[in-house]
Amino acid sequence: MANLKEVRNRISSVISTQQITKAMKMVSAAKLRRAQDAIVMMRPYAAKLREIMENISGNLDSSSGGDFAKVRPVQKVLIVAINSNRGLCGAFNSNIIRTTNRLLREDYATQAKQGNVKVLCIGKKAADFYSKQKDVFVGQHNDLYSQLTFENVSVVASNIMSSFKAGEYDKVLVVYNQFKNAAVQHVMVEQMLPLVPPTATKKTVNDYIFEPAKEQLVLELIPKAIKIQLYKAILDSNASEHGARMTSMNKATDNAGEILRDLRLSYNKARQAAITGEILEIVAGAEALKG
Repeated sequence: MANLKEVRNRISSVISTQQITKAMKMVSAAKLRRAQDAIVMMRPYAAKLREIMENISGNLDSSSGGDFAKVRPVQKVLIVAINSNRGLCGAFNSNIIRTTNRLLREDYATQAKQGNVKVLCIGKKAADFYSKQKDVFVGQHNDLYSQLTFENVSVVASNIMSSFKAGEYDKVLVVYNQFKNAAVQHVMVEQMLPLVPPTATKKTVNDYIFEPAKEQLVLELIPKAIKIQLYKAILDSNASEHGARMTSMNKATDNAGEILRDLRLSYNKARQAAITGEILEIVAGAEALKG
């Protein structure tokens, strides 16, 4: 009977876990709907604004206001790693950390050896990992997800832009999960600063009519577009987090169901064996009395 009691306890534990994972899946599904709507509405605006921004900045030098388009030799790099404050979302966080480590060890290994590659973390999970590396970790912003608004993200973006303009960094990269659907998220590495000029393969429009002057537009448009780029990346990451957690909790719920089936089968077998043993003891006792 001790075995039966142990199996019953395991069944009860798995049922409790299954209820938790199912509830977390439903919560993430509700949050995903709102987060998905936010990023879907933001993408067309961000894409068009960046296209205009690239066209304008490609024809300006720093003296005309294109400080954020100025390309310098890459000696100092800032990597903005965007992930989540919580876990239980599969490989969502580990993929960001893995990609950031690849940038540190491969793409910018020379600069990293000189201590010139820094990581700014948006999300507690990345901060927990990189805060132990004092030569890399430069700061964290874990409070953005509590109230994810453009105004709050703008403060972080403004600080990054000021550091780039002052020459503290020669390149700024953003690493985040781009939302595709609830089951698929792609890790993206985008250059935030300096602005990437339009390539020959891109269809660009250079015959804009500017009102007011182009230089005045740059002073307002380019900083706003850079802030929008970071805001879009965080919205993408937020939607990806809820999608990854919903998928992960769905799989966990299904796995708990399979474990329950196996445990119940084991319980029934053990119970049947115990009943059979008791019957055999009764029969053996009756036969002994007859003798």
